[in-house]
Amino acid sequence: MAQLWGGRFTKETDQLVYNFNASISFDQKFYKQDIAGSIAHVTMLAKQNILSEAEKEDIIKGLNEILEEVENGALEITQEYEDIHSFVEANLIKKIGETGKKLHTGRSRNDQVALDMKLYVRDEIQELDQLLKELLQALLTIMKEHIQTFMPGFTHLQKAQPTTLSHHVGAYFEMFKRDRLRLSDIYKRMNLCPLGSGALAGTTYPLDREYTASLLEFDGATRNSMDSVSDRDYLIELLSALSTIMMHLSRFSEEIIIWNTNEYRFVELDDAYSTGSSIMPQKKNPDIAELVRGKTGRVYGALMSMLTTMKGIPLAYNKDMQEDKELTFDAIDTVKGCLALFTGMIKTTTFRKEIMEESAKGGFTNATDVADYLVNKGVAFRDAHSISGRLVLLCIEKNCALDDLQLEDFKNEHELFEKDIYDAISLTTCVNKRETIGAPGKSVMEQVISEYKKYLEE
Repeated sequence: MAQLWGGRFTKETDQLVYNFNASISFDQKFYKQDIAGSIAHVTMLAKQNILSEAEKEDIIKGLNEILEEVENGALEITQEYEDIHSFVEANLIKKIGETGKKLHTGRSRNDQVALDMKLYVRDEIQELDQLLKELLQALLTIMKEHIQTFMPGFTHLQKAQPTTLSHHVGAYFEMFKRDRLRLSDIYKRMNLCPLGSGALAGTTYPLDREYTASLLEFDGATRNSMDSVSDRDYLIELLSALSTIMMHLSRFSEEIIIWNTNEYRFVELDDAYSTGSSIMPQKKNPDIAELVRGKTGRVYGALMSMLTTMKGIPLAYNKDMQEDKELTFDAIDTVKGCLALFTGMIKTTTFRKEIMEESAKGGFTNATDVADYLVNKGVAFRDAHSISGRLVLLCIEKNCALDDLQLEDFKNEHELFEKDIYDAISLTTCVNKRETIGAPGKSVMEQVISEYKKYLEE
């Protein structure tokens, strides 16, 4: 067993205890970050004359060789090591001898793992942001193509008012845009370097923590060593942001699932993102959308687990905190996979314009516009609302749409109705006369799409 802390102990740790305590099976993900942090650390130690230039060069050369050998498969990260820090240091000592033992000068595994996790999360936030951007680009393409693709807008899953596919998809654009902002905010707040905090109370060595922070592209060094080694707030914030991303993906997936049903038929999913049934040859199932919806609970679970782990931990570091890694890794991988697959699915989805438009016509989605027509002629909205409701009841009796009523039917409810009512309640008019910013009208949608285009080009 390769351990860095055996001096105090007179016998080996029980194998079951060792296995339970070890983290190498999952923190091996950190090998790049651990080596990068070690290179920055020894660079600083040499600057402060704690190590000689020759010692620094030997250590950095050895660390770079370890990195290369791990990446080309010549060196395997095995379970004989307790954690990734032990693996790196033990192999460095094998390579360069006694000088390798100086690598750990002025630091603890506590601030080392805090650093590794921050470096890893920073990298992952950038990858997540890129995946969100790719999804937003796919949504913008749909929006550009469907400014005049009419469809029903819903409240309570009931047809409410007419809108467009562009406007509907734009709502998700806003959601995922906020998700990017949340990730950016987390990145900025977490971007302080914990290295040099030691186990919890710093060190007597004359470290230049600000220099180390600059080498690793942090905005500065943390200001309290106890907090530095026990802070997991940024992981809780990240898991919360990931949960929100999954919630947005799940909502959109639910709509795709509904739109794919035989009753709606708004979309045709690409064969590459669908599956069939083992016994029902007619089936084409929206499995990707369903899996995204299902995996949302998995990410929520990671957030609740992290909150539960941290809720009773006194300062400073406690071994409980090792539980932060597996669930965070899994949540990140899950969200990255869901973003990539959902983007591929939505890019290849065919939207059935005629069916969407017919659905909008058939659900009395223009009933509010009937009321607005009367309001514009001086009728109080409450009275106009009641008149429109009675006309809807008449349509239900006649099994027709509002557009199909005779002018006489309208006039029977109020004398101010004229032939122009038909133009006023056409889908094109209903949608395009809504020209306040944020509404689905053609002119404002074009303005918003232009803004989104510039946003993605930044």
